[in-house]
Amino acid sequence: MDLKTATALRRLRLVSAPEAVSFLLLLICSVLKRTTDFNAVPVMGMVHGVLFILYVIFWADAWNRTKWSLGTAAFYFVLSVLPTGGFFAERKLKRAAEDAVIASRARQEGVVNA
Repeated sequence: MDLKTATALRRLRLVSAPEAVSFLLLLICSVLKRTTDFNAVPVMGMVHGVLFILYVIFWADAWNRTKWSLGTAAFYFVLSVLPTGGFFAERKLKRAAEDAVIASRARQEGVVNA
């Protein structure tokens, strides 16, 4: 894995959890708007919208650089529209990055999978 690919995956991973948190806060604000006089939906909507757009941009960049299959790319996109999906995406991307580092080190040391 080259540096640009690793960077693309890291950016996607770093925006996943905040996007999921903003989605959950937006849902809470929506409920509070309807049950109380508290209305933070416009602010949280904007915050979540910006984070979602960043997620989609970083997702597209990661898909382009990693050459994911259509199924893998769709999986990460679907995770972005689920309220807690960003947490799962972050965990899965972290695991994939760690596996890629291990595989890269094994190639450098000449270790071949048997």
